[in-house]
Amino acid sequence: MAKVFRPSSRESRILSKIESQKEYARRKALGGIRDCLEPLANNISSKLVESELVETTSKNALEEQITSCLETLSHADDFDIDYKNAPFRALVPHPSVISLYVTAYVIETLINHKAVVDIFGSDEEIYHCINQQVVKHLPV
Repeated sequence: MAKVFRPSSRESRILSKIESQKEYARRKALGGIRDCLEPLANNISSKLVESELVETTSKNALEEQITSCLETLSHADDFDIDYKNAPFRALVPHPSVISLYVTAYVIETLINHKAVVDIFGSDEEIYHCINQQVVKHLPV
Protein backbone atom coordinates (compact mmCIF):
# COMPACT_ATOMS: atom_id res chain seq x y z
CA MET A 1 0.00 0.00 0.00
CA ALA A 2 1.30 3.46 -0.86
CA LYS A 3 2.37 5.78 1.89
CA VAL A 4 -0.09 8.55 2.62
CA PHE A 5 1.82 11.78 2.85
CA ARG A 6 0.55 13.94 5.67
CA PRO A 7 3.15 16.57 6.22
CA SER A 8 3.60 17.76 9.74
CA SER A 9 4.51 21.35 10.25
CA ARG A 10 8.19 20.37 10.53
CA GLU A 11 8.12 18.33 7.32
CA SER A 12 6.27 21.12 5.54
CA ARG A 13 8.88 23.67 6.59
CA ILE A 14 11.75 21.45 5.46
CA LEU A 15 10.13 20.72 2.08
CA SER A 16 9.29 24.39 1.64
CA LYS A 17 12.85 25.39 2.44
CA ILE A 18 14.27 22.89 -0.05
CA GLU A 19 11.96 24.13 -2.80
CA SER A 20 12.75 27.75 -1.95
CA GLN A 21 16.47 27.08 -2.21
CA LYS A 22 16.05 25.37 -5.57
CA GLU A 23 13.94 28.23 -6.89
CA TYR A 24 16.41 30.82 -5.57
CA ALA A 25 19.34 29.05 -7.27
CA ARG A 26 17.38 28.86 -10.53
CA ARG A 27 16.49 32.57 -10.42
CA LYS A 28 20.08 33.53 -9.56
CA ALA A 29 21.46 31.50 -12.47
CA LEU A 30 18.94 32.90 -14.94
CA GLY A 31 19.62 36.44 -13.72
CA GLY A 32 23.36 35.91 -14.11
CA ILE A 33 23.06 35.20 -17.82
CA ARG A 34 22.79 38.92 -18.62
CA ASP A 35 26.11 39.62 -16.87
CA CYS A 36 28.18 37.19 -18.94
CA LEU A 37 26.16 36.83 -22.13
CA GLU A 38 28.90 37.49 -24.70
CA PRO A 39 31.74 35.48 -23.13
CA LEU A 40 29.42 32.58 -22.35
CA ALA A 41 28.07 32.44 -25.90
CA ASN A 42 31.61 32.68 -27.29
CA ASN A 43 32.88 29.88 -25.06
CA ILE A 44 29.94 27.58 -25.78
CA SER A 45 30.16 28.02 -29.53
CA SER A 46 33.97 27.65 -29.52
CA LYS A 47 33.84 24.50 -27.41
CA LEU A 48 31.12 22.93 -29.58
CA VAL A 49 33.25 23.50 -32.68
CA GLU A 50 36.54 22.44 -31.02
CA SER A 51 34.96 19.26 -29.67
CA GLU A 52 33.70 18.54 -33.18
CA LEU A 53 30.13 18.28 -31.95
CA VAL A 54 28.94 20.98 -34.35
CA GLU A 55 30.22 21.41 -37.87
CA THR A 56 29.57 24.90 -39.18
CA THR A 57 30.48 27.13 -42.08
CA SER A 58 30.66 30.21 -39.85
CA LYS A 59 31.66 30.22 -36.19
CA ASN A 60 30.39 33.81 -35.91
CA ALA A 61 26.92 32.78 -37.05
CA LEU A 62 26.94 29.97 -34.51
CA GLU A 63 27.96 32.40 -31.75
CA GLU A 64 25.19 34.82 -32.78
CA GLN A 65 22.64 32.02 -32.56
CA ILE A 66 23.85 30.95 -29.10
CA THR A 67 23.76 34.61 -27.98
CA SER A 68 20.20 34.88 -29.25
CA CYS A 69 19.27 31.69 -27.39
CA LEU A 70 20.76 33.00 -24.13
CA GLU A 71 19.01 36.36 -24.52
CA THR A 72 15.71 34.58 -25.06
CA LEU A 73 16.37 32.41 -22.02
CA SER A 74 17.15 35.42 -19.83
CA HIS A 75 13.72 36.91 -20.62
CA ALA A 76 11.67 33.70 -20.81
CA ASP A 77 9.06 32.79 -18.25
CA ASP A 78 9.07 29.51 -16.34
CA PHE A 79 6.52 27.82 -18.59
CA ASP A 80 8.53 28.47 -21.75
CA ILE A 81 11.72 27.22 -20.13
CA ASP A 82 10.06 24.06 -18.80
CA TYR A 83 8.36 23.44 -22.16
CA LYS A 84 11.68 23.65 -24.05
CA ASN A 85 13.47 21.47 -21.47
CA ALA A 86 10.77 18.81 -21.12
CA PRO A 87 12.07 16.33 -23.73
CA PHE A 88 15.58 16.46 -22.21
CA ARG A 89 14.72 16.55 -18.51
CA ALA A 90 15.91 12.97 -17.91
CA LEU A 91 19.18 13.44 -19.81
CA VAL A 92 21.30 13.74 -16.64
CA PRO A 93 20.42 13.30 -12.94
CA HIS A 94 20.62 16.95 -11.76
CA PRO A 95 20.64 19.12 -14.88
CA SER A 96 21.39 22.81 -15.00
CA VAL A 97 18.38 24.70 -16.36
CA ILE A 98 20.59 26.87 -18.53
CA SER A 99 22.65 24.01 -19.93
CA LEU A 100 19.53 21.98 -20.63
CA TYR A 101 17.85 24.89 -22.43
CA VAL A 102 20.89 25.56 -24.63
CA THR A 103 21.25 21.84 -25.33
CA ALA A 104 17.61 21.67 -26.41
CA TYR A 105 18.16 24.72 -28.61
CA VAL A 106 21.23 23.18 -30.28
CA ILE A 107 19.55 19.83 -30.89
CA GLU A 108 16.12 21.04 -31.98
CA THR A 109 16.62 24.49 -33.52
CA LEU A 110 20.24 25.07 -34.42
CA ILE A 111 20.41 21.94 -36.56
CA ASN A 112 18.12 23.69 -39.08
CA HIS A 113 20.25 26.87 -39.29
CA LYS A 114 21.85 27.55 -42.66
CA ALA A 115 25.38 27.93 -41.18
CA VAL A 116 25.26 24.55 -39.42
CA VAL A 117 26.42 21.66 -41.58
CA ASP A 118 25.74 18.89 -39.06
CA ILE A 119 25.60 18.10 -35.36
CA PHE A 120 27.49 15.08 -34.07
CA GLY A 121 27.59 13.25 -30.75
CA SER A 122 24.91 12.17 -28.34
CA ASP A 123 22.59 14.48 -26.47
CA GLU A 124 24.60 13.80 -23.30
CA GLU A 125 27.89 14.77 -24.93
CA ILE A 126 26.40 18.04 -26.15
CA TYR A 127 24.92 18.72 -22.71
CA HIS A 128 28.22 18.06 -20.91
CA CYS A 129 30.15 20.24 -23.36
CA ILE A 130 27.72 23.12 -22.82
CA ASN A 131 27.50 22.55 -19.07
CA GLN A 132 31.30 22.82 -18.67
CA GLN A 133 31.16 26.34 -20.07
CA VAL A 134 28.05 27.35 -18.11
CA VAL A 135 29.63 26.23 -14.82
CA LYS A 136 32.68 28.39 -15.54
CA HIS A 137 30.55 31.53 -15.89
CA LEU A 138 27.48 31.04 -13.70
CA PRO A 139 26.70 29.82 -10.20
CA VAL A 140 24.65 26.76 -11.12
